[in-house]
Amino acid sequence: MLRLRSQNTNQEVIMALDQAKKQEIVAKYGRGENDTGSTEVQVALITERITYLTEHLKTNKKDHSSRLGLLKLVGQRRRLMRYLKKTDFARYNTIKEALGLRN
Repeated sequence: MLRLRSQNTNQEVIMALDQAKKQEIVAKYGRGENDTGSTEVQVALITERITYLTEHLKTNKKDHSSRLGLLKLVGQRRRLMRYLKKTDFARYNTIKEALGLRN
C-alpha cells in the first residue's frame, strides 16, 4: 500500500488500490490467471474502491467531489450486479455472499 504524508496536515494518506491489492482481488475472484474483465472481478474492484471512499468521507465530510464519485461507483456496481443476476443467478449469489452485499 502506498502511504503519503500531507504537508498541510501532517497526516498519512493511504492510496486506494495499488497494483498488489488489485492482483490479489483478481486472483481471488477471477476465473483465470489473467481474468480482469469478468463481472465478478469488476464488482469486487468497485466494492474495494467504494469501501475506501466511504472511509475517506467519514473523515472528510465536505469532500463533495469524492462523494459524487462514490455515488457513480455505487450505480456502476448496481448495474453490473443487475446484469449478473439476469444472466447467471448462481454467480450472482456467489459474489453477493463473498462480498457481503445486500442486494
